[in-house]
Amino acid sequence: MTQSAPAPVLVWFRYDLRLDDHPALCDAAAKGPVIGLFVLDPALDGRPLGGAARWWLHHSLTALSAALADRGIPLLMRAGDAATVVAQEAAAAGVQGVVWNRGNTPWLRRLDQTAATALARQGTPHRITASDLMVEPEAIRTGSGGAFKVFTPFWKALQASHRPAAPQTTPDSLRGPGLPGAPAPVPPAPVPPAPVPSDWALLPTRPDWAGGLRATWTPGEAGAHQRLHDFLQSRVLTYGARRDFPADPATSRLSPFLRFGEISARRVWQVTEHLSGDSGLPFLRELAWREFNHHILFQAPDLHLQPLRPEFRNFPWREDPAGFAVWCQGKTGYPIVDAGMRELWHTGWMHNRVRMIVGSFLVKDLLVPWTAGEDWFWDTLVDACPANNPGNWQWVSGCGADAAPYFRVFNPVLQGEKFDPDGAYVRRWVPELARKRQGVHRPAEDGDLFRSPAYPPPMIDHGRARDRALAAFAALKEQDTP
Repeated sequence: MTQSAPAPVLVWFRYDLRLDDHPALCDAAAKGPVIGLFVLDPALDGRPLGGAARWWLHHSLTALSAALADRGIPLLMRAGDAATVVAQEAAAAGVQGVVWNRGNTPWLRRLDQTAATALARQGTPHRITASDLMVEPEAIRTGSGGAFKVFTPFWKALQASHRPAAPQTTPDSLRGPGLPGAPAPVPPAPVPPAPVPSDWALLPTRPDWAGGLRATWTPGEAGAHQRLHDFLQSRVLTYGARRDFPADPATSRLSPFLRFGEISARRVWQVTEHLSGDSGLPFLRELAWREFNHHILFQAPDLHLQPLRPEFRNFPWREDPAGFAVWCQGKTGYPIVDAGMRELWHTGWMHNRVRMIVGSFLVKDLLVPWTAGEDWFWDTLVDACPANNPGNWQWVSGCGADAAPYFRVFNPVLQGEKFDPDGAYVRRWVPELARKRQGVHRPAEDGDLFRSPAYPPPMIDHGRARDRALAAFAALKEQDTP
């Protein structure tokens, strides 16, 4: 008598669009045939994705669909209420169960519960495996038992006693080119990859503003591992010394791959530590900052709307739509600010040091609310992360976690001269100043031989703007004093 094949297991993908170190996929592959599912639902992020992230998601799903298809696994792509769709697809496929990785944000955790309830109601078994966080928020606590709100003690605790769990090895049946481990000796029969539904309209069309993104990035798991390999082979040893210089290719640029889970933070930590030892600590510290912001998000799910420091709800922000538009366009007259904003528009990414400079200029020179900058970055960054984007904006504006000294105001001229000393970064992104070899970060003056009439003068005097910002901070402090 022929034994019937086991029913398939449905793996629900969210922002873990990879095969390597995927606990749910490993769990499912051990039980029987696998079907993948991704559901497009605004509830995945608590708000609709921005344009640049939608572009990335399209290409990431395309890459995942192809990688799964090569291993005989179809990827279903649906849109709607995720919990309802998961239950419907599980029933339609007659699966033996559904498995997915635990959410790494508050709303994904809520979605975990609603999906589990919907599956239980129809009698479909389910299993929730480990999340993409290196350490669960409830597992790492201060000495008094509370959640960490300051990064340095969080980093020390992570190093001392809360090291990330080892990443899971890809099962033999799923291994293939570009992933850790040896290739499978007998690969499964491939299936046709499914295209991303055209009615999702994740790609821009009129106008098509994504040319710079296409020239800069290769979304997908293979691209993530290649980025990590290149970084660890050539740049990790100088990362601590050179990471603040935007003209240097000194950083990993792994942030969008981590945001969409095309590589796990556990894998990045393990490989970096194995290959670099203590020399990799400056880079791992930044990986831990990403983790810290996720833990903060669990303390404050409205992080993109409300300041962590409640007194900042009374801060005298200015309504300045014209000034905000000039900042968005990279026409402030401060070269390092404008270079950063133009890099962002062209590539969907911005160097971290420059993010701090442009953020400080918006919220402290112009006194425009940090939420406006956070919204713009959410729409234009390929790595727009629901934890790190608002967390870092709150940090630079002084109202978030570990934001002391909250009254710090970056001088865009001095920052440019310090971190782009020969002006290479500015000349790359502000071609109006390409011929200017000396004093490229200084505001243009009459009589300057290389002054370009196409490049604007400073939109505001930084010294006066700094004084105004400090006065606003002083008034806020007085209000907060009993």
